[in-house]
Amino acid sequence: MIVRPAMVSACLIATIVAGAWAQGHRPYGLGRPATEEEIASLNHDAAPDGEGLPPGRGSVAQGQLIYQQQCTSCHGPRGEGVPPAYPALTGRDPKGEGFPFGRDPKIPRTIGNYWPYATTLFDYIRRAMPLTASGALTNDQVYAVTAYLLAADQVIPMTAVLDSAALVSLKMPYRDRFVPDNRRGGNDVK
Repeated sequence: MIVRPAMVSACLIATIVAGAWAQGHRPYGLGRPATEEEIASLNHDAAPDGEGLPPGRGSVAQGQLIYQQQCTSCHGPRGEGVPPAYPALTGRDPKGEGFPFGRDPKIPRTIGNYWPYATTLFDYIRRAMPLTASGALTNDQVYAVTAYLLAADQVIPMTAVLDSAALVSLKMPYRDRFVPDNRRGGNDVK
């Protein structure tokens, strides 16, 4: 394992701040409690079965324009990634067919060959993207970007339009390769 100075610095700062908080101090006077409105704006998620998906819709063509404006700086013009920080989103590698990721970790995991649910892809984009303004996209924009990425990785046709019903009905190519997590909590679940 390579230990980078930035990692050491971040761990040291986190330890100092955590220790100060544990003693009831706010050493730097940073931050403030989140307002109810701020919490409500972030308190949403979409489950694999589609529960929590908002209204809205977007086409591949609309998503391509939004992607070009909001996403290319990190993910490349066609979703090919910008190594080492930003992995490929699209560009399914034929070596990935048959799902050999456990045997060869160098095979790129893209949306089309390693994402089990389109609904959770939507959810991730909605909450975390774009990186510099997480959650800034409208629901229609998120549906559109999701459509574009799915089409770019050959999961749906380039003419597709997505909404909540379409996302729920979409079966990702390798969904059946994932083992459902049926744990329900308790002391035995870590």
